[in-house]
Amino acid sequence: MTADSDRKLTLADISDLREYEREREEFRTHIIALKKRRRVSLGPHLTMLFENRETIRFQVQEMARVEKIISDEGIEAELRAYNPLIPEPGELSVTLFVELTTDEDLREWLPKLVGIERSIVLRFGSNELRCSPEAGHEANLTRDEITSSVHYVRFEFTPEQVGEFGQSTVELAVDHPAYELSIVEELSASTIAELQADLNP
Repeated sequence: MTADSDRKLTLADISDLREYEREREEFRTHIIALKKRRRVSLGPHLTMLFENRETIRFQVQEMARVEKIISDEGIEAELRAYNPLIPEPGELSVTLFVELTTDEDLREWLPKLVGIERSIVLRFGSNELRCSPEAGHEANLTRDEITSSVHYVRFEFTPEQVGEFGQSTVELAVDHPAYELSIVEELSASTIAELQADLNP
């Protein structure tokens, strides 16, 4: 993955706080609809959000708004953190959420789900791609005894697999031994169309 990809965000892509307040309601409505097409639930506790340039721009804008970041240096720090989550052609980039709402569930499931960031499989045709953690965040999110409630993972495709993606049923599966028996979710046509746009230049 190249840091200077055309897909990556620059300072010029990030609105200042006053400008963002003017556009925020419309942009937020757009992102909610976009995320609906790009979100896949896997059983009761796992949700995958397939990220792209727009979802990451929204994340950076919201961080700047909440933290009141106004300096170029501050925005550049956010871009360094979030730009790696924008997929390159031939990749899918995912934020994996372990969704737990009570302290009891957190204590029960986070130790059980160690290794979940390597336990999601994408299946289409004769292909089976396993996700891998995003390198820049792995050290902060992966532990031997307890997992995080958020992981950043990616699927990497060969050119042949890019061409085959979407030509048949596409499924996401979880094969972690502690998470149900086997959760499988077939992707909708609208989700597949979004991901094809990520994969193809």
